[in-house]
Amino acid sequence: MKRFARLFQEVDQTNSTLKKVEALRRYFEETSDKDRLWTIALLAGKRPRRPVKTSLMRAWAAELAEIPAWLFEESFGVVGDLGETIALLVPHDVQSEAAERSLSDWMQWIIDLRGQEEAAQKEAVVAAWQQLDDTGRFVLNKLIGGGFRMGLSQKLMIRALAAFTEREENALAHRLMGNWSPRDTTFAELILSEDSNDDASRPYPFCLAYALDQDVADLGNLEDWQTEYKWDGIRGQLISRGGEWFLWSRGEELINDSFPDFAALGALLPDGTVLDGEILPWSEGKPLSFQVLQTRLGRKKVSASLIKKTPVAFMVYDLLEYEGNDLRGKPLAQRMAALQMLFDRLPASEHLLLSEPLQAKGWDELATLREDARARGAEGLMLKHRDSYYHVGRKKGDWWKWKVDPLSIDAVMIYAQRGHGRRANLYTDYTFAVWDGEELVPFAKAYSGLSDKEITELDSWIKRNTRERFGPVRSVTAEQVFEIAFEGIQSSTRHKSGLALRFPRIKRWRKDKPKEEANTLQDLQALLQAYGQDAP
Repeated sequence: MKRFARLFQEVDQTNSTLKKVEALRRYFEETSDKDRLWTIALLAGKRPRRPVKTSLMRAWAAELAEIPAWLFEESFGVVGDLGETIALLVPHDVQSEAAERSLSDWMQWIIDLRGQEEAAQKEAVVAAWQQLDDTGRFVLNKLIGGGFRMGLSQKLMIRALAAFTEREENALAHRLMGNWSPRDTTFAELILSEDSNDDASRPYPFCLAYALDQDVADLGNLEDWQTEYKWDGIRGQLISRGGEWFLWSRGEELINDSFPDFAALGALLPDGTVLDGEILPWSEGKPLSFQVLQTRLGRKKVSASLIKKTPVAFMVYDLLEYEGNDLRGKPLAQRMAALQMLFDRLPASEHLLLSEPLQAKGWDELATLREDARARGAEGLMLKHRDSYYHVGRKKGDWWKWKVDPLSIDAVMIYAQRGHGRRANLYTDYTFAVWDGEELVPFAKAYSGLSDKEITELDSWIKRNTRERFGPVRSVTAEQVFEIAFEGIQSSTRHKSGLALRFPRIKRWRKDKPKEEANTLQDLQALLQAYGQDAP
């Protein structure tokens, strides 16, 4: 655990990608196979479920530090991170035996902690706090609380692993996909074995696109590009292997249970087929609100009535495997030709759709199609070079997403809340409202879009203009106007405004605009009528 905590510090103390990768490579070199495997799992997001409620951890820490709960909460508000707050407040007496336990030992300790009686959990956690140093306690708290994050992406982790094992990055990325756990495999089996692809359910790493950051005409001849609508759903891979079907999200979650209506597709597709596409709420030839899709997610059982109420389809973008052959190294044009041949042989299905390439005579005509995308329920266009391979992650120049310009509305800030991490002492999370007659009605929260200078200036204003306090939230004088950008709008019974926005963020601080000139609830309702998508 000492070595893992030191790795955490080394990564946290540098912004250099090269130094982070080298620190992890050294860690792989110096630690055991079991600890290597758990580190890979943690950086790949395969953490055990949280064994202890954070409310209990707060209470235990306050008791151990001999301070009242309100003082602990105030300290937490200043620090901004629960794990760090506990590490700073709880007294400790490091004992070598506990301090020297390995990461894998501690992970098993966390797993065993789940399901124990509260008294036993308290005894175990308090003992651990008193036996580890500050950094060790901080890391352990993050692991227990379920909020563990290290400043290393999975891509950088794979790069360090490739340097350590001298194996190809793409092959390692594929091995790390799927439903594996450090509890049911070994480092050698997962990483070093000659053939690790015996899991029929294993998906491929996803190929991703960059946002277009240049004039579209600079991409050259339009004939060199495949263009299609960018749909707003959940990216996924549909797999048919060994007489079974598997549906994976981009977040590497197996989501068969949430979409049992896709089961027939497993029998429909030839064995050894992997399709890349988008899971969409879909009815009568058009997409429905993303909110409809959210009612399916995370469910272990979906009723017949919910299936009828929330129809879905799999919009196919690409063919990654056919008859057991990996096609990712083929140019896109060849993959799409094979995909079209596959669809020509398949019987029609309301659950399986082919993303049709758009037809345009030039970039100007394509730009017109892009402007029409929102009316069709799409986010914009995808541009894919016909010679591109299906690579792992992002590769600049091959795939671009050309999204429509966001919708926007001018709104008044009415609440502010402290941020987290390095912004724990600043008010960075804001609630915005629009006018409904003479009343301001809250409709959105946003925490991104301002520069560091603007955040500092606004924080100072918030502290001078606070009206009321509600725990970490402050009610402020309704005076500051901001332009709020968002991707979509839909009706919602969960919000006072009756509306919900998709990806709201701050576009600019409208210091030039008085609060009386902010938009109204009727303006938002007009956008809903023009661009909204409701449930069937």
